[in-house]
Amino acid sequence: MFETRGAGLDDAPDAGAPLAARMRPRSFAEYAGQEHIVGEGRMLRRLVETGNLPSIILWGPPGTGKTTLGRIISRGTDATFVPISAVSAGVADLRKAVAEARDRLRAEQGRTVLFIDEIHRFNKAQQDAILPFVEDGTITLIGATTENPSFEVIGPLLSRCCVFALKQLGADDIALIARNALADEERGLGRSGVIADDGAIDALAASTGGDARIALNALEAAVAGTAARHSAERAADGTESDPAPRVTVADIEEALQHRTYLYDRQGDAHYDTVSAFIKSLRGSDPDASLYWLARMIEAGEDPLFIVRRMVVLASEDIGLADPQALVVTTACQQAVHFIGMPEAFYALAETALYLALAPKSNSVGAAYGMALRDVEATRNDPVPLHLRNAVTGLMKQMGYGAGYKYAHDYEGAVVEQQHLPDRVAGHRYYQAKDLGWEGRRKRERRDDHDGDAK
Repeated sequence: MFETRGAGLDDAPDAGAPLAARMRPRSFAEYAGQEHIVGEGRMLRRLVETGNLPSIILWGPPGTGKTTLGRIISRGTDATFVPISAVSAGVADLRKAVAEARDRLRAEQGRTVLFIDEIHRFNKAQQDAILPFVEDGTITLIGATTENPSFEVIGPLLSRCCVFALKQLGADDIALIARNALADEERGLGRSGVIADDGAIDALAASTGGDARIALNALEAAVAGTAARHSAERAADGTESDPAPRVTVADIEEALQHRTYLYDRQGDAHYDTVSAFIKSLRGSDPDASLYWLARMIEAGEDPLFIVRRMVVLASEDIGLADPQALVVTTACQQAVHFIGMPEAFYALAETALYLALAPKSNSVGAAYGMALRDVEATRNDPVPLHLRNAVTGLMKQMGYGAGYKYAHDYEGAVVEQQHLPDRVAGHRYYQAKDLGWEGRRKRERRDDHDGDAK
C-alpha cells in the first residue's frame, strides 16, 4: 500500500518509466510554476530551508506538481518520505506507517514525512486516525488534494495544517517544461534526435489544461511517433542523411486526440464553472454565457443540472422584468428531457441566450426577503377578521368576513383594504424595477393612480 524512501536515497524512476515520471523535478531549482509559494523568500520555501516544516495540505488541480513538491520538501528537510495513496490505503496502512515513524524517532533516525495523495478520499474515521500523530509530532503530514480542503478535510486535522494552494500551470510553464524535456539527454528526450516546432510546443501548452503530466506524456508519444515515421520514410527513400525529424502541430494534436478539460462534476471546477455561467447570464453577456455553457457540455455536465440553474436565475435575476423567462426555462427542461444529448444543446443555447438578453430584476427575491423578516416577527399574529371565511353562523356572529371588499366589485378589480396583520399594516415589500414588463406595469399602475387622484 505504501513505500518508504529515505531522505538520502535516489528515487529516480527506471529508464522505461513515462516521461512525466522521469522528468520529475528533484529540487526547487528544477520546479516550474507555483512561484507564489516556492519562490525565493516565500513562506513554504523558508520553512523547508530552515527545517521547521509543519504539517501542510497542498491543494490544486491535477498535474500542478503536488506529489513532486511533497518529495522536494521531504528531501529538503532530510526526512524519510513515506507516500500513501488514499485510494488504496486503509487504517491498517496508516498505523503501520505511524509505528515505523515512531521507531525512527526513538532510534534518532530523523523525522518522517507521511505524504497522503488524494487525502480527500479518506473518510472521517481514516482522517481521525492520523490526527493524534500529527498533533504529537510523530509524523509530519503532507496531504495532496484536488478538492477544497475546507469541505474534504475534517476540521481538527485542517486546523493543525498550513494550506498552500497551487495554481493551474500557465502556458509558459508548460512550454518551459516541454522544452526542458526535449533538451534533457539524461532523463528526457534529448537523445531522440527529434526537434519540435515552436508552433507544436505552443499547441501542446494550449491544449493540456495546465496539466504537466498530460503535456509530457503527449510530447513523448508525439516524439516517438515522429521518430518512427521518419525512420520509415528514410527506409523507403533509401536515404541516410537528411534533416532531423520535427514534431509538428499535427503530431501534437494526434497525440492528444482531444483537449483536456479540468472538470470534475463533484469538485471545484464544477462549481466554479457553473458560477461563471450564472454570473455571465446575470451580467447580460451572451458570448460569455455561451462559452461557459459549451465548457460544461463538453466536459460532460448533466444538462438537467444546467437547466435547473437557469430556472433559478429566471426568477432570481430576471423575475418580473420578463415573466416569460420562467416559461422559457421550464420549456427548456422539457425539451432537454425529451430530446436528450447531444441535440439538446440547441435548447440549452437558445435558453441561455434568451436569459442573457432579457432585462434583469431581482425584485422578487428582495420583496420575499422583506416579507419573510416580518413573518419571522409576527408569525403568530391573527389574520384580520374581515379576511377570514365565515363558514358557520357562529363565525359570522363573531365578525368573520365582516366588511370584506370583493375586488371584482371595484373598477379594475383593485380595492383598497387592509390585507396584512395589524402590526405590519402598511408595510411595503415589493419595489418594482423600471425594466421590461415590470417597468411597463409600474408605469401603468402609476398612471392609474394619478388618474384616480385627479
